[in-house]
Amino acid sequence: MTAYFIRRFVLIIPTFLGVTVLVFAITRLVPGGPVERMIAQAQQARSAAGGSLPAAGGETRSQPLSDEQIQSLKKYYGFDKPVLVSYFQWLGKVLTGDLGVSTRYYDPVWDMIRDRIPISLLFGVTSLFLIYGICIPLGIAKAVQHKSHFDNLSSVLVFAGYAVPGWVVGILLLVLFGSVWEVFPLGGVVSEDFEMLSLAAKIFDVLRHMALPLIAYVLGSFAVMTFLMKNTLMDSLSSDYMRTAVAKGLSFKSAVFRHAFRNSLIPIATSFGNNISVILSGSFLIEKVFNINGMGLLGYESVVERDYPVVLGILVISSLLFMVGNILSDICVALVDPRVKFE
Repeated sequence: MTAYFIRRFVLIIPTFLGVTVLVFAITRLVPGGPVERMIAQAQQARSAAGGSLPAAGGETRSQPLSDEQIQSLKKYYGFDKPVLVSYFQWLGKVLTGDLGVSTRYYDPVWDMIRDRIPISLLFGVTSLFLIYGICIPLGIAKAVQHKSHFDNLSSVLVFAGYAVPGWVVGILLLVLFGSVWEVFPLGGVVSEDFEMLSLAAKIFDVLRHMALPLIAYVLGSFAVMTFLMKNTLMDSLSSDYMRTAVAKGLSFKSAVFRHAFRNSLIPIATSFGNNISVILSGSFLIEKVFNINGMGLLGYESVVERDYPVVLGILVISSLLFMVGNILSDICVALVDPRVKFE
C-alpha cells in the first residue's frame, strides 16, 4: 500500500504540469489581457477628455498608445516571449513561492489569496460538517423507513431543493430574509461595527451573516449525499450477512449500525477527499450573491477582469488540493473497508 501511495504522489507532478501549462497557454492566446485593458483604459481616458492624439503628418490616430509603449507593456507582463518560455519562467517563480503580482490591483497574488483563505475555510468547513452531519442521518432514516410517509415527503423536499441552483436560492433568501423581512443582513461576513461588539455579540453577528450563505452552500450537495447514503445502506440491508446477523438473534438496530452502516460509508468516503478543494475555493456565484470576500469571489473577479496571475495562482492551489484530496479519498476508503488493498 505504501508503494501505491508513493506512486500516486509522484503522479501529482505530471498532472500538475499538464493542467497548468494548458491554462497558461489559454491565458496567453485569448484576447482581453492586461495589455488590451491598458489600451481600453487609455481610450476611455481620451474619450472623457474629448481629445484626439496627433500622428505624423498632422493626422490623428485611434490608437491611444504607441507601438513602443505597447511593446513595453508586453515585455512588462511577459507577453513578448513564446508561451513555453513564459510558462517555465512562471513555473520557476511558483516553485520558489512567488505566484506573481496582480495585473489589476498590483498586489502580490499570494497575499491576496492568503487574506481570503480564512473566510473560505470558515464557510467551507462549516458547510462540510452540515452536509455530512445532516445527510448521513437523514439517509439512514430514509433507508430504514423506505416508502414511508417520511421517506416520500423528505424525497420531495430534497429533490425540490436540488432542482434549484444554490445561487438562485441565495438570491431568494436574500430578497425575502434580507430585504423584505430584514431578519438577516444583506451580505458580507461581519457588520461595520464588528470591532466594537462584545465577544458574544461578535459570535452572534458572524452567525447571522453565515446563515443564508450556508443554506445556499448545503443545498448543492444535499440531495446527492442523502440519496447516496440511502441507496448504499439499502443495498447493505438486503445482503446475506444482514439476514444472517438478524437470524442469529442480533437486533435490527444493532445489525444496521454494527454491520451495514460501515459498508455503506465506502461511497461517502470516496467523495470525502475531493471536497477539500471545494472547501477552500468555495462557490463563485454564491460568494458573488452574498458579497463574501473569499476565494470564490476572488476567482470570479479575476476571470472577469482577465487578471491572469490571480487566476493561475488560484489554479495552483486548487489543483494541488484536488489531487491530494483524491489520495485522501483512497486513504479514507482503506480505513473504512479493510478488504481494500492498494497494490
